[in-house]
Amino acid sequence: MTAIHRRPPSDTPSGWLPPSELAVIGSDPAPQEAEWAVIGAGFTGLAAARRLADLNPNDQVVLIEAMPVGWGTSGRNAGFIIDLPHKFDLDGNDPQRLRRVVRLNRTALADLERLVQRGDIQCDWSPVGKLQAAIAETGLKGMTSFARILDGLDEPYSMLTRDDLAEVTGTRHYAGAIHTPGCVLMNPARLVRGLARTMPENVVLLDGCPVSEITAVRGGAGGQLISYRRRGVKTQLRARKLIAAMNAYTPEFGWMRDRMVPVATFASLTRPLSDAEMRAFGGQTDWGLTPADAGGTTLRMTRDRRLLVRNQYDYMGAFGASDRLLDKVRDSHRLALGRRWPALADLPFDSTWGGVCALSRNRVSYFGEMALGVWGSNTHNGVGVARGTISGRLLAEAASGQDSELLADMSAVSGQPVRNPPRPFVGYGVKARLRFEAWKSRKEI
Repeated sequence: MTAIHRRPPSDTPSGWLPPSELAVIGSDPAPQEAEWAVIGAGFTGLAAARRLADLNPNDQVVLIEAMPVGWGTSGRNAGFIIDLPHKFDLDGNDPQRLRRVVRLNRTALADLERLVQRGDIQCDWSPVGKLQAAIAETGLKGMTSFARILDGLDEPYSMLTRDDLAEVTGTRHYAGAIHTPGCVLMNPARLVRGLARTMPENVVLLDGCPVSEITAVRGGAGGQLISYRRRGVKTQLRARKLIAAMNAYTPEFGWMRDRMVPVATFASLTRPLSDAEMRAFGGQTDWGLTPADAGGTTLRMTRDRRLLVRNQYDYMGAFGASDRLLDKVRDSHRLALGRRWPALADLPFDSTWGGVCALSRNRVSYFGEMALGVWGSNTHNGVGVARGTISGRLLAEAASGQDSELLADMSAVSGQPVRNPPRPFVGYGVKARLRFEAWKSRKEI
């Protein structure tokens, strides 16, 4: 029996949706028994529940989420669905592994596109590709390395000069960029809520229902007894098989203990720019930019003229960001905005928020059966939209006894995260490492 001590906080939500639109979606009834349970309604859990329902049409699938769908990490990212190797996936020199990653990511992207079209999900889906840009020497080295990897994979891309990039972004702050065409931009909160609303009929969604305890029945052979609170009342569900899609919260239930590092990234989103501000901005709408140096700043200009700035990382053992921390982050984002567009230095941010992702010290993502009848995928290392989506689908397939080339791909690119030092030393170490990385990337921020 494992009782959770820390739950998702009711902290500042993302700016992708007004708080009034982040209401509970699920409704009655709440079953007491089911063949399948999925805990966590982010990209991994949503994909897992949907695939389980498709593969097992006569079984009931119960999807449980602590907060309203879209409140958590999956509704807090910058809205990129990235097809090509990104961040830690670029480590090493194994073209076959990178091709597997691309195949998995593109399968996830195709799945999501089909669901968006079929469900008429209004999430500003935009297949405009992605810019990877550099300011200084560290970024330029990263950009050159990325181009070399793309050449090795025979992937198309285009190089943009400072002048080329300024026409798109309205700033000459960057020395250049690589544009790759396969990435999709979207509104992540609207996407996950749309996916939740268009679930198959044999999926029961229970969001706003924090799980407090999971008990293995007869050592797991009899399934799992899941205790959760629904409308303030303790409720229980017995499920024969469980998919744990809680990512950073997984160790709270005893699995993957001391193998995850919860790290928060932070974003700020402006109000829509006026016509006069757009003229001062001088660029186009509907583009996304990631830094060639992983410690740099991510940017979006949305279709409705809002600028998003994302940088700053912090160890987040308590999973939530205080108002004091968000004030400091907002100041950093204000500085980054002013460096790129001095005429917009005073443009107000409508919202500043943090989102927690799970990293592993050896940069390995986990996929598989964590205990008897309990399947999980986690430590996606900050690239969770595509990786989470395909992981959820493949967890459902593996738990249903299926086999495929995609499952072989997932097994090949996954592994076992190494153990962390004991608390509080892991927190001290991660904070020190993040400060050092921020110092190295200071010109890119």
